[in-house]
Amino acid sequence: MSATTTITETVPSLHVNGGDTTKKETAEEEYRYAHLMPVYSKDKYPPLEPFEHVDPGSRALNHPNQRSFLDNAEVIELTPELGSDVRNVNLATLTPEQKDELSLEVARRGVVVFRNQQDFIDRGAGFYTEWGRHFGRLHIHPTSGHPEGHPEVHLVYKDANSRFATDGLTTTVWHSDFSFELQPPGLTTFFLLSQPKSGGDTLYSSQVLNFRKLSPIMQDFLRTLKATHSGFDSLRSTKGGVLRRDPIESIHPVVRRHPVTGEEALYVNKQFTRRIVGMKKEESDLLLNFLYDHIAKSGDHQARIKWEPMSMVLWDNRVTAHSAISDYGHLKARRHGARITPQAERPIPALATMKMDD
Repeated sequence: MSATTTITETVPSLHVNGGDTTKKETAEEEYRYAHLMPVYSKDKYPPLEPFEHVDPGSRALNHPNQRSFLDNAEVIELTPELGSDVRNVNLATLTPEQKDELSLEVARRGVVVFRNQQDFIDRGAGFYTEWGRHFGRLHIHPTSGHPEGHPEVHLVYKDANSRFATDGLTTTVWHSDFSFELQPPGLTTFFLLSQPKSGGDTLYSSQVLNFRKLSPIMQDFLRTLKATHSGFDSLRSTKGGVLRRDPIESIHPVVRRHPVTGEEALYVNKQFTRRIVGMKKEESDLLLNFLYDHIAKSGDHQARIKWEPMSMVLWDNRVTAHSAISDYGHLKARRHGARITPQAERPIPALATMKMDD
């Protein structure tokens, strides 16, 4: 068994007054998801090897009803082209064919939130990984905590004892998860096990709409470009003190094409993208900062997910960017979430003649 470090939390004592005011009884609060608290294993992982990814959404294209899993659902569009809010669907009981349809729906809508998913959440980490493997090879976070014995489940955890960034004007950091990997994530599942009463929302931005809004001449130019994405700066071990896989850099097209929908999407983000290949630093910075500014300011291409208890959010990292909002630090509340992160294909250039191996 590998050595691990476990985060434990101090739960305040609850004082109950009885008939004798000089006597206090102490009751200990039990946290429902204590078994999913993060541990930090000391395991070392080898570099990731390339693999062939078959997107499950491609199978749903042949279904007579590509949205059959939503037949009895209540669906509200968050915006006309980005995001849906769904009720009356139990994700835990979907068939393999319905999971394929789910993948296609998320690719088309960018992000979908499913409410009232306690059945799924209470099935535990083993079920989470079984679910995720339907959508691709599961990515293991090289630094973060995970439930004991389940490194494929990435945990986020903050409570009254956590530190929050206070040195910037905003906590918003737009990114696409692990874009520095040679085969970055595709469809991703995330849910909160515990949350503050207010705050801790998540923002999503459509990289399809962000690209579509640009002028044709800018679109044509961007299709010809590649950019370096790096994990070296971001994978600082701030919690567990462990780096389990060495960080890498990868080169990806600035505009990628979704393998199932065919949509073109910007594929740069401020957290991981470092430089446009072949440009002088000043030229690259000018162009990337323009695109980052465009992504951040395009509110008409964004959706905000307000968390409710037992909600699950699925998004397609290939066509969206997202950011958590850490506006709840002063509440001293717990925010405990789990993410299942299947990898997808190596990004496909929107420009068919682009060569990625030269």
